[in-house]
Amino acid sequence: MSSRFDYSRSSVIALALAATSSIVAAAPCDIYASGNTPCIAAHSTTRALYSAYTGALYQVKRGSDNTTINVAPKSAGGVANAAAQDTFCSGTTCLITIVYDQSGRENHLTQAPPGGFNGPESNGYDNLAGAIGAPVTLNGQKAYGVFISPGTGYRNNKVSGSATGDAAEGMYAVLDGTHYNGACCFDYGNAETNNLDTGDGHMEAIYYGDNTVWGSGAGSGPWIMADLENGLFSGLGATQNTGDPSITYRFVTAVIKGGPGNWAIRGGNGASGALSTYYSGARPSGSGYNPMHKEGAIILGIGGDNSNGAQGTFYEGVMTTGYPTDATENSVQADIVAAKYATTSLVSGPTYTVGGSVSFKATTAGYTDRYLAHTGATVNTQVVSSSSSTALKQAASWTIHTGLGNSGCYSFESKDTAGSYIRHYNFGLQVAANDGSKAFKEDATFCPQSGLTGSGSSLRAWGYPTRWVRHYANNGYIASNGGVHDFDAAASFNNDATWATSTGLA
Repeated sequence: MSSRFDYSRSSVIALALAATSSIVAAAPCDIYASGNTPCIAAHSTTRALYSAYTGALYQVKRGSDNTTINVAPKSAGGVANAAAQDTFCSGTTCLITIVYDQSGRENHLTQAPPGGFNGPESNGYDNLAGAIGAPVTLNGQKAYGVFISPGTGYRNNKVSGSATGDAAEGMYAVLDGTHYNGACCFDYGNAETNNLDTGDGHMEAIYYGDNTVWGSGAGSGPWIMADLENGLFSGLGATQNTGDPSITYRFVTAVIKGGPGNWAIRGGNGASGALSTYYSGARPSGSGYNPMHKEGAIILGIGGDNSNGAQGTFYEGVMTTGYPTDATENSVQADIVAAKYATTSLVSGPTYTVGGSVSFKATTAGYTDRYLAHTGATVNTQVVSSSSSTALKQAASWTIHTGLGNSGCYSFESKDTAGSYIRHYNFGLQVAANDGSKAFKEDATFCPQSGLTGSGSSLRAWGYPTRWVRHYANNGYIASNGGVHDFDAAASFNNDATWATSTGLA
């Protein structure tokens, strides 16, 4: 028996395929909403965290004219349009000025204001992150994370919907598991609303690093812990929890959640596999932690009192209302893995050959007879010509090595002082012997980029992506475009930070 509502087999298949193609996979905040613990804040510079989100992910400001542009996903629920940033920032420097909240509550993160603790470079407000310090790909599409150097931080003290007091909340962040230190505190999460340490239990934030002043986990770190204020906790107390492992995945998923009387730490590889639970149980017994006294601000890269000595890289993260189930978080982890975070090149422009030698010639008008050289430990520029002594030519020549602090960049060994490298120290350049420390290796690592003037090469400090090798008053520095020091002066910055490279003079 037939009717006007009958369809042929081919028509039914066609309709089914059309319906299937219109479905967009659930994103992290869709998953949390389905678990009745919706996001009250969703921050990412790499992708949309709602399947239907098409708004701005972050804002960048360029150094050439201080204008800004918002970077959005290329499509609803998609990866950030990094090409728009690259075009906007071509031939100049750029900073990340705002990380937008995708939840609709406008809980955006902006430059952190002064607080109870201010490091030597704070000068009031914290520094902003460089826009190109953390390139990655998601499903083969380029995007940029937020590379936090010491002194850098973001904050929002007037947040809508965040947990206060002892109310339940959850949070996760995707981080770079190879970028950390032991300083306080690389955090993302709930903090004080006045930038001060107001007491035990007034914070609940994800911490990542190898600080051992309070609690610690198994091995030598780094660990996922919780910053609950006046303590980094890996478990029940501010002591060692051997169930909280050292984690060094290139991409780390870090999870903290807390509610009345209980809390948990979970984590895993952001590129594969499932989450593990490293602690789940009672609140710390110390005064102030049970019940909690959360205040509801949101921080990124700093502690609650603006302790800003830490470093790390943030790609995405959310905060929820309510205590998410493990099942909900497991689904979010599956979505993160499906995003296929992967590394990509940290360098651009002229190529460097490991094992070869290089000399760097100034390109600033009036200084083009000068090369980056050294006198003793001091890196400077000196006039070098074909008739110069062999000793001077050697002082202006450098052997190229794979980056000591990051294999995606380079380190430069002095040609005339074997075992000593160009490094920065208090932003000045010096030649120093490799002491094998993590700090030395990172400070002696530089990432070449296409020259800021459109030719040649510019050398970005790996650990401080806002800072570039520059000559100023004939001395060498890592300088930021328009920063607070004399050697950061914006005048002639692009020229002073652009070098003509050649095979080493000696």
